[in-house]
Amino acid sequence: MSATPAPAPAPASPAAPRSRWIALGVIATGMLMIILDGSIVTVAMPAIQSDLGFTPAGLSWVVNAYLIAFGSLLLLAGRLGDLIGRRRMFLAGIAVFTAASLLAGAAASPAVLVAARFLQGIGSAMTSAVGLGILVTLFTDPGERAKAIAVFSFTGAAGASIGQVLGGVLTDALSWHWIFLVNLPIGIAALAIAVRVLPGDVGLGLKAGADVFGAALVTAGLMLGIYTVVKVEEYGWASGRTFGFGVLAAVLLAAFLVRQATAENPLMPLRIFRSRSVSGANLVQVLMVAALFSFQILVALYLQKVLGYGAAETGFAMLPAAAVIGAVSLGVSARLNARFGERNVLLAGILLLIGVLALLARVPVQADYVVDLLPVMLLAGGFGLALPALTTLAMSDANEEDAGLASGLFNTTQQIGMAVGVAVLTTLAASRTESLALGGRTAAEALTGGYRLAFAVGAGLLVAAFAVAFTMLRRPERRAAGEPAADTRDPARSTAA
Repeated sequence: MSATPAPAPAPASPAAPRSRWIALGVIATGMLMIILDGSIVTVAMPAIQSDLGFTPAGLSWVVNAYLIAFGSLLLLAGRLGDLIGRRRMFLAGIAVFTAASLLAGAAASPAVLVAARFLQGIGSAMTSAVGLGILVTLFTDPGERAKAIAVFSFTGAAGASIGQVLGGVLTDALSWHWIFLVNLPIGIAALAIAVRVLPGDVGLGLKAGADVFGAALVTAGLMLGIYTVVKVEEYGWASGRTFGFGVLAAVLLAAFLVRQATAENPLMPLRIFRSRSVSGANLVQVLMVAALFSFQILVALYLQKVLGYGAAETGFAMLPAAAVIGAVSLGVSARLNARFGERNVLLAGILLLIGVLALLARVPVQADYVVDLLPVMLLAGGFGLALPALTTLAMSDANEEDAGLASGLFNTTQQIGMAVGVAVLTTLAASRTESLALGGRTAAEALTGGYRLAFAVGAGLLVAAFAVAFTMLRRPERRAAGEPAADTRDPARSTAA
């Protein structure tokens, strides 16, 4: 088996603490740009449809093209980052994403915009798949790593809310084109700084894991699976199309796992799943992200369709959630993780989020923002507790050779959770709304009833996430007794649980 070359532990490049924190800023900026792009589009969809003449079915591809490319390529991009160098993959991803943003901003037809969104998804996958892997190799001290992960997690937890505000403001004040063009100065600046401060890493070389057949299997399986899930709302769960594509996606992914178990140089060494922290954290993430889709998206729909908020007004209504998430994740999460252990902090965060969705499941038709919704926004601080802890657990057993793979896997399960949340919760909400409308309820009452059901199901998914975290993730005392400080930073350590 190929060993990592002597120069490969690239963190030596940005040895100065200041350079490492600047590098973190670049990684966080790149991730924030990607997260913003995922949510900023949602509030501009009506304007895009009106300007470019999208059909209702065609409009969904402004989102779906991005999700399919992004979700299906994360695992491959993460492993390729380990093989050819994570710095190269990150820089190339920022460049592709920025160029695609220019194309999207200049789009004058539906076909060009959908193609640009697919390219944005590719660039996003290349960047985000290795960002976390670079971070954990830059920050080897547990205390510093906890702070760095808190910053990284904040971009994911609060970025969606910030994107809704920014999307509403840009669309109302300028035009929908600027939700994409705003990425240009950010991307160019991030690229210029990243070239100077990101550590140079040699990578293992393609021969250490150049499993082309395995790469084709996993990419095709994920792409088909995500496509099937995002089209469930249109075709239904029981349709032959959904069943057929779903089975084919499952067969491709099963073939990929068999291939990885037998290949001489697997794309995804299955040893990574021996770690209970990695396996448990990724399973928790699927459940948690699926549930929290109902908060990030359905609350915005409730504000607009039931309460009559405009795009910018909806963004500002969600802003307290972003503020409290930032305060918790950047202010106290690292200290709480150090004192109580990531597992306990994760469990506490999930409990708060269960409370968020339980309150939303009782939201009235004519809600008062201060009384009915502001407390929910403040309890969303549970995001700021749960995500940094979950990220730390998912990466805690990643060594130098597999950091990109672990990062890509963590981001892949995030996208799978999002796709499942979209398919399951929107379908349930739509079915409940239709049933209530046929029963004679007003449009507002029917919509609210549909959203309530989705929020209740989301709360159930979080209960399942709590159960998985409680049973699968290791207690901090056990880890401390058997594996002192080296647990999160010793590349030579066994990953067996």
